[in-house]
Amino acid sequence: MSSKRPKSKEARKIKGKDKKKENNFPTADEGASEPDHPDYIFPLVLTSATQELFGCRADEDLTGENPYKLLKKEDIIQDMKTRASVSDFSPIKQLVLDYPEDELLLVFDRDFTYGQSFYLVLTVEAKENILKPSVQGDDEEQIKHEEEEEEEMIIPKTPESHPWISLGSEQEIEEESVTESRPRLRYKISPLLRRCGAPVCFSDRSALDGKEGFVECLSYQDKSFSIREMERHTAIQASSDTKHSSTQTLWKYPRNMWTQYESREFSPEEKEHHLRSENLKNFITSVLIRFEISLQQNHITDVFCDDWTALCEDDGALTGKTETQLKEYQSFMDLHFSKEKTISHIHWHPTISGVIAVSMTERLSLEERIDNSTKLLLNPSYILFWNFTDPINPQLQLECPDDVVCFQFCPSDPNIIAGGCMNGQVVLWDISAHVERLQDTRSSSKNISNKLDKINATPVVRYCAVSGIENGHKAPITDIQWLPETFELSKLGIPVENPSRISVQLVTCAPDCCVLFWDLRPPRVVSQSLTDVKQKSEEKPLENPHGVPNTFKHLNLTWKPFIRVSLPKIGSSGEYSPLKFSLRDNTVDYPTGDKPPQSADREEGCGFAQLRVASAKQQKPLENISTRLYVGTEDGELVYTDWKMEKDNDSGRLLSTKPIQRFLVHDTLVNTVSRSPFFRDIILTVSSFIFAIWKEGVTSGPILMSACSKMLRTAGHWSLSRPAVFFIGKEDGSIEVWDLLQNSHEPSQIQNISSAAITCIRTSSISSKQHLLAVSDRLGTLHILQIPWTLRRSSNSERQIVKKYFEKEEERLEYFEKRQIKHEKEKKEMEAEQQRKKTEPVVPLKQEEELEAEALKEYEQFLALEKVILKNMGLLTESEDRSDL
Repeated sequence: MSSKRPKSKEARKIKGKDKKKENNFPTADEGASEPDHPDYIFPLVLTSATQELFGCRADEDLTGENPYKLLKKEDIIQDMKTRASVSDFSPIKQLVLDYPEDELLLVFDRDFTYGQSFYLVLTVEAKENILKPSVQGDDEEQIKHEEEEEEEMIIPKTPESHPWISLGSEQEIEEESVTESRPRLRYKISPLLRRCGAPVCFSDRSALDGKEGFVECLSYQDKSFSIREMERHTAIQASSDTKHSSTQTLWKYPRNMWTQYESREFSPEEKEHHLRSENLKNFITSVLIRFEISLQQNHITDVFCDDWTALCEDDGALTGKTETQLKEYQSFMDLHFSKEKTISHIHWHPTISGVIAVSMTERLSLEERIDNSTKLLLNPSYILFWNFTDPINPQLQLECPDDVVCFQFCPSDPNIIAGGCMNGQVVLWDISAHVERLQDTRSSSKNISNKLDKINATPVVRYCAVSGIENGHKAPITDIQWLPETFELSKLGIPVENPSRISVQLVTCAPDCCVLFWDLRPPRVVSQSLTDVKQKSEEKPLENPHGVPNTFKHLNLTWKPFIRVSLPKIGSSGEYSPLKFSLRDNTVDYPTGDKPPQSADREEGCGFAQLRVASAKQQKPLENISTRLYVGTEDGELVYTDWKMEKDNDSGRLLSTKPIQRFLVHDTLVNTVSRSPFFRDIILTVSSFIFAIWKEGVTSGPILMSACSKMLRTAGHWSLSRPAVFFIGKEDGSIEVWDLLQNSHEPSQIQNISSAAITCIRTSSISSKQHLLAVSDRLGTLHILQIPWTLRRSSNSERQIVKKYFEKEEERLEYFEKRQIKHEKEKKEMEAEQQRKKTEPVVPLKQEEELEAEALKEYEQFLALEKVILKNMGLLTESEDRSDL
């Protein structure tokens, strides 16, 4: 089988032109047999430097399919001037200078048809024929047929060698080659003759015993290699002499002294004399212009502004802190307890920095939970405590009767934790015995290494008490919150004074259409004998084999709420299904806005077991406390209601009042109802597609509402350091950072955190220079992110600016509400006018003759007015006026 090689497009073009005898192009046989090239081309050898300079690199810029490159004549001439004989175009210098046009055609000869990898076309006619072949009609088909025949007959031949043509490349090779400048040195090494053939005896010994066993080569200075310094650069700077001196005032015995003085004033005669004096008039005249200029400058720019205070707001730019992205600080995930589970809630420890607690739930639907109920009972759920010093092992585990959806630390005692379970029960834990372990994790690594046996075994804390199933929620508890220690509630929901200054009540909600209030104290006993009191005081507390404290022993399995607030729908039957709620910050409206002072009578070590429900007669009601709360529902509604109970006149039972307002803005369930830490009347609500910002007291709607998002939003949280910043978590694992000072229609930045959906977001302030953002995802991983300087540094006027922004939005809502009321009023008046016109009697139409007479009369009046105007303007003479008549 004979070897065949397809010809390139360039060769076919040349071949076709040769057939038509339009040019003196050689045939393929001639090109193969004759080593010489045609007159209209010149083969070239282009070095890699030349190819890089002109952009004609082989098999990169020029290929077999696209072998043509137009080179500018000016560039070639400039190359020959720059590199002279080293230039690859120097052999054809005169041909390039005589070329009539500005561009020459360079062809990449991949098959080495003319012996080199490139050739340059030297005539304009050949360039045009190569670039624009004129082969048409039957001749084109004939040429194509002949080319196919010759392709089958062509037999490849080995290229013949050509004599070496020097183009200047040998000079570069000589410059880069290394040549010997002196003859090589030869050394001969031989042992001593007395040691040649002597017997050798080997033995083991230490090299340190003597210097005979080794040779020490010490460094020394060789004068033959010393370099004489011929030139030295030195610099001299002149400076004045400095002198430090100090002095100290004479100290004398201190004594108490006082001085009383009064301002010295002119007498009325002196005042009159100075006001009439010429000196005062001349002085006022001389300084009047300068005084006016100073007043104008002060009106434009405040000259009394403290520049140092203004500069401190931009200290981040001076130090180069320009980072804006959230940085990964640490991540936590337990391979055993976090496997196939979702983090439902996270909470930072209120007093111990660097400690965070997370609750885990199974990633199962309701049907899967029913099918795997026995398996879930055997594998209890836990709340894990993590610390930055150990990202692998949790520091504490709180055992739960069921999956915990939400939990919160007690504000007055962080060792008490309350949680809401999936089965509707409320759980209490007491971690007082394990506080030292959480605090020890912040110590040095030396102390940790001494307690490895304690750290490796993570303690499990069993719950102290759990509420009764029959009296609690009938659905999973979705939100829980403690009431502050400043007050407590009576059975009627009326705020009363809390003498103990300990948070003893909490609030929960669930989709079973009710909000429940719980009290941790045992009920007050009506009558109790002295012997019973003495016996109970003498009794020792029961020893629990599981090590559970007896703090809430009186509540276990008998705990029930003392207030049940239902949420009946406004204007229809049924009830709202709450998911999240928000109480007012401290729920106390003091005129100064400060929290009340802590009572000095609070006893140290006073526990929850010693407290009792106070008598209703002794409780003092408080009038300056807000009893209203916002509730987000399953149907996307935001309900504003009051938790106070009212007695029914007929039955005497305590009933909940109907909600005050109801807003329907969200299209799906509300997953976040968060109150701003800077403004007690600003609330952030987040649903699947939109979020809204509300102001308490504004009934016309949200003051800010976002556009619909393509990706579902799952969580939201306010920043603790900047009033204008809040964070929104999304289903794709990203976080939106909203800064109202920059944009209110789009997030200032979006950053991807995880590959799974975000479930919860919480911020914490470790120090003034370190603010952390805890983000959990659906895969059970807890991400700790470091908030950058731009998102944690608040300017001095940011709070006032954001407050004014909210006030402007409130005014906008009020304006639109007034406009809407006005339009409705105008619409009603218009409809009434149309109705009145319909009821009025129809007036008979005038006769046609009367209408023509009236029209003619109006036309005559118009003509008379026109003549008067033309006469006044001088455009109408008396003769023309008479002719018209």
